[in-house]
Amino acid sequence: MNLAIFDLDNTLIGGDSDYLWGQFLVEKALVDPVFYEQENQRFYDEYKAGTLDIYDFLKFSLAPLSQHSLETLSKLHQEFMQNKINDIWLPKAEALLEKHRQSNDYLLIITATNHFVTAPIAKKLGVDGIIATLPEQKNNQYTGNVAGIPCFQDGKVERLSIWLQENKYSLENSHFYSDSINDLPLLLKVTYPVAVDPDEKLAQYAAEHHWPVLSLRG
Repeated sequence: MNLAIFDLDNTLIGGDSDYLWGQFLVEKALVDPVFYEQENQRFYDEYKAGTLDIYDFLKFSLAPLSQHSLETLSKLHQEFMQNKINDIWLPKAEALLEKHRQSNDYLLIITATNHFVTAPIAKKLGVDGIIATLPEQKNNQYTGNVAGIPCFQDGKVERLSIWLQENKYSLENSHFYSDSINDLPLLLKVTYPVAVDPDEKLAQYAAEHHWPVLSLRG
């Protein structure tokens, strides 16, 4: 089986699940609305600009998980899926996944957004696996800290390398689909990089290197 690897946010879904989770927390009055919305936007802007300090962001974004039980968080996530994620679902993304499924490829999502937010989305998309930033858990509770290597920029390459060793796959004949210049380190590792609704920097790089550009919107 060949690997078909996909970024999640703004690639397979038409928005950023990490940012939208923050907005959801604000709307549910589960965080300080003024401060949290301001910081959520700042970090999102830095991510898009390619200047995000991932550890600063994770300290901010994982903190609310530590304030609720896993049961409460599960119920909140179900509401989040209905209120936020369903609105940015992309039929063309599902069609792309099905194309690779019919080719007997292994479908793998790799995302900087934490596993709590993204695992249910990956399950709904029907992929075979997901590599995401891992929120630390102790005693059946999130601690607010990150566990291991954040799945971001070069960290995606590191996390995927570990996964490849553990699962006996290789990057031979592999695809990777992404919208973001943050994913350039991994795009350069695969056989077939594809820019999907790319940001300005990635669009420019893709044009200069004659990479295919795909839109899953509309």
